[in-house]
Amino acid sequence: MQAQVVIIAGGKGTRIASIASDIPKSMIPIAGKPVVEYQIELAKRYGYKEILFMIGHLGDQIKKYFGNGEKWGVNIEYYLEDAPMGTAGALPFVEEMLAETFFVFYGDTIMDFDMTEMMKFHVEHEASATLFLHPNDHPYDSDLVETDFNGIIKKFIFKPHDELLMYRNLVNAALYVMDKKCIDYIPEGKCAMEKELFPRLLDANEKLAAYASPEYIKDMGTPDRWEHVTADVVSGKVKRLNRKYKRPAVFLDRDGVISKEIDLLHKVEQLELIDGAADAISLINKSGYLAIVVTNQPVIARNLCSFEELQNIHNRMETLLGEKHAYLDAIYFCPHHPDKGYPEERVEYKIDCNCRKPKPGMLLKAAEDFNIDMSESFMIGDRPQDIQAGNAADVKNSILIETNVPNALLNVVKELAL
Repeated sequence: MQAQVVIIAGGKGTRIASIASDIPKSMIPIAGKPVVEYQIELAKRYGYKEILFMIGHLGDQIKKYFGNGEKWGVNIEYYLEDAPMGTAGALPFVEEMLAETFFVFYGDTIMDFDMTEMMKFHVEHEASATLFLHPNDHPYDSDLVETDFNGIIKKFIFKPHDELLMYRNLVNAALYVMDKKCIDYIPEGKCAMEKELFPRLLDANEKLAAYASPEYIKDMGTPDRWEHVTADVVSGKVKRLNRKYKRPAVFLDRDGVISKEIDLLHKVEQLELIDGAADAISLINKSGYLAIVVTNQPVIARNLCSFEELQNIHNRMETLLGEKHAYLDAIYFCPHHPDKGYPEERVEYKIDCNCRKPKPGMLLKAAEDFNIDMSESFMIGDRPQDIQAGNAADVKNSILIETNVPNALLNVVKELAL
């Protein structure tokens, strides 16, 4: 399979004109190098040596700087848009130049992620396109994506949102793997990837996969974002968040730690955040640690709620956290319970499993999924089984806090000085 990256670099960069108005947005320097040069270096590092630039506004400067790509050890070709075509509109004109499967980068984005893993995910899911998704600290004004339990996209939720919407914090990061057949769904003229092409693919029952990752990807399309991205490049944060490097996490119990403990909580309206919990998780987010929930949910085994209803409960939690600029990198739950004999129980979940705390199964699964450094990670819970699970998973420290106490989680996170 030809290893190809298509870079969309035709935008005018109106919002960032105060930084540089006489060069293409993708050529604006970050720590001494054009934004798009980082992308080419990333592609080369993962063996993607065929680069196709879609250029427009001041595109001759991109062509003059990179030439045929020989200096960077890649082969670069160009397509010049005569007029703005949107992020997808020009792709039909280069169909013969495209590999059967290719990455799509936006030229105003700084990222460092494991391209091999994302492509592997795309192939394993037999998807027509795969979207890179991540949580952020402002989901309430972001375009969101709804998925099923198998990581397949069901729906796009564009802003502005209904004020009653309860959502999973999964934001489209504007980074894609696409099969060439997607070109067939692009209409003539201007076409936006996110709001036109992908909904068309869904309507046609083409499979779109959701690759959720906490790796670094941010656009630098405004002066403020440019400053933040520059600082992250200089500090090494961009590279450090690539999943090939181990990363620490703070594991959190849900009930009594983040949300108020209610016996067998099984209805959406029952979930309320504990005061200070969102502020604590926001501190974890800013520290570079992963924020991961590990929670026993025997309400499934007791047949008090379905998996879909539990997802709605977690959507409410993510929505409430997002309103306070906090997010979770992942939620792991155990649906099992070892004791049988309850009316209307789901017998298939009445088992002695490896994931129910005090066993460490959920923590170990997260460690595998996210390449977590357990020796530098923490477990925070309000029950002895939380502490036992953390210790069994060999985290650095397991910390017991009081149930439902305002600011208990916040005070502990502050003391950790992550």
